[in-house]
Amino acid sequence: MLHGRQQRKVVKNMAYEDYMKAQKMGLKAFKSSTAKGQYPYLPVLDEILSLADIECEVYLGVIDIPLSQVVGTSNFGRTQAFASNFMPLLNYGSEFSAKWSHLVDAQINEGIHDAIKVYEYMNQYYVIEGNKRVSVLKFLDCPNITAEVTRKVPKRTDDPENQIYYEFMDFYKLTRINYLQFSKTGCYLKLIETVGKQKDAIWTDDECKDFNSFHVAFQKAFREKDGYKLDNITCADALLFYLSLYPYEQAKAMTSSEIKANLDKIWSEILLLGEDDSVSLLMNPTEETKIVHSVLNIIKPTKKKTVAFVYDKDPSVSAWTYGHELGRLHLDEVFADEIETQAFITEDADAEAEALLQAICESGYDIIFTITPKLIKACLKVAATYPNIKILNCALNSSHNTVRTYYTRMYEAKFLTGMIAGAMCSNNKIGYVADYPIYGVAANINAFAIGAKMVNPRAKIYLAWSTLKDFDVDTYFNKEGITYISAKDMITPQSDDRQFGLYQEAGDSKKNLAMSIYHWGAFYEELINSIERGSWKVEESGESRALNYWWGLSAGVIDVICSGNLPAGTTKLIHLMKQAISTGNFHPFAGLLIDQTGVERCGETEILKPEDIMTMDWLTDNVIGTIPSIDDLCEDAKPVVQLRGLNPTNDKGGTSLL
Repeated sequence: MLHGRQQRKVVKNMAYEDYMKAQKMGLKAFKSSTAKGQYPYLPVLDEILSLADIECEVYLGVIDIPLSQVVGTSNFGRTQAFASNFMPLLNYGSEFSAKWSHLVDAQINEGIHDAIKVYEYMNQYYVIEGNKRVSVLKFLDCPNITAEVTRKVPKRTDDPENQIYYEFMDFYKLTRINYLQFSKTGCYLKLIETVGKQKDAIWTDDECKDFNSFHVAFQKAFREKDGYKLDNITCADALLFYLSLYPYEQAKAMTSSEIKANLDKIWSEILLLGEDDSVSLLMNPTEETKIVHSVLNIIKPTKKKTVAFVYDKDPSVSAWTYGHELGRLHLDEVFADEIETQAFITEDADAEAEALLQAICESGYDIIFTITPKLIKACLKVAATYPNIKILNCALNSSHNTVRTYYTRMYEAKFLTGMIAGAMCSNNKIGYVADYPIYGVAANINAFAIGAKMVNPRAKIYLAWSTLKDFDVDTYFNKEGITYISAKDMITPQSDDRQFGLYQEAGDSKKNLAMSIYHWGAFYEELINSIERGSWKVEESGESRALNYWWGLSAGVIDVICSGNLPAGTTKLIHLMKQAISTGNFHPFAGLLIDQTGVERCGETEILKPEDIMTMDWLTDNVIGTIPSIDDLCEDAKPVVQLRGLNPTNDKGGTSLL
């Protein structure tokens, strides 16, 4: 048992250690600010307001405020005692340090209950009384502090930050919520609509508590993803985007771990929220693309362009549609002032789709993206009637000059995941699940097989088609003893399925190893920029020809994500190969390539032409399996294959195009 003197010594040591730790944090922030040429002490509201016009003051009473938004002090009084992060700078042993240490003890033993006094300005707080209390609670990582708040209201201006603040004040009147900070105008109203409230309805106490509980869970998940280290993205920005995909009534019942699992799925799109000025490169960049960042960002149009997205399935039930919906939402963020987008769903690929496309054209839309080959017929019919409207279809190798096609060079990513599979597999048997035997799919299969063979000459790829009649993929792989499998690239937001990307069957569990992903947001952004640069038609000898947009790793529209389950050496190899492909120093379809029947498809010193890759209708010699005929497929798959499919009958033993 400790005696009085020993107890005092322990307390003194703890107080010393806490203060020195806090001072170290303060000194680090001080040095970082000075190195960047920034003011190293607390911002002073008096100085800020010397450059602002204040409309009035509003007393808000005693309320809890988020400590993360307490950013400075009201006047110059003690400002230089603290670094810009509110950590102390004065040496230990001073009266200041003694009072600071005493407050630490008080908070740990009984809690600090006395309210501080602050001014609120532009949704941030500046301390009038209680700087040390703020410092201590920030040091102890407390989320909130009780404060007596007076708001200083600036005059309304056209400045975006001012507009956002006025939107916040309207939102606060309805909700009394003060912990959301958006980076763009319109978000507070959009949030109200997203949670299902009328725009002028006052929130009940229970509704505020429910939302706060959801926010706490989301904030925890966002922090675990290191979201607060991101530039130009606030937690509120990410939360609103999250709710655009996961309905609030479902989301508010989710745990933080469930939210984080969902964030893992959509994180690449959240990262893009803050990259308004980023532009992906075209497959073959011209001098124009090197000079022009974004015509839409340089020349503001007199009226917003309207862009329609036409889906054949709801995003909530289709991983493919879900990916494109993320791309549409990305356009809303990047081109918020220049473009309006709208999604339409048609389950019928013929008459209903044609009628819908006609209605969209009649409504005056400028650009229409249709995201499945099933809609190509309707596109062609409507394009002939509306030649001034730009219609694009997500497919490969369309030669019609009024409907452009666009797609990704996903085979580049598949080559990399094939390398991973070849490196990890011990029995030389690797499964590959394909869906529709259409343009581009054979290239993906072959690239995967070539990648696997590059690191493991004995690797065999067992091909299974998920669209075959009376065929079970899992049964086939189990029978062959296959545990490393390449499956679908995406899953729907609500799906708990782990059978995506490259994964390993490990007993009853599945271990995800890598994932090929589409950055449809980046793709659509660059498509819009490319169209605005005048690339819709390329004149050659007085004749116009179609452009097919076919971009890959170099344009940032696809990627491969390696999981932590991979050995460090394998991950490093994949990063190196990714860089080599992106810069054009390596090509998956280069050198000697032999198909299943022994026919040479590419010579030792050759590289396959893009056209040969797009229309590839054969399989490499280390693939076990065939490309099925349309009669072998289930009924749902036939419409797509009839339009863009492959048929396994030609004199070379491979397949020929329908």
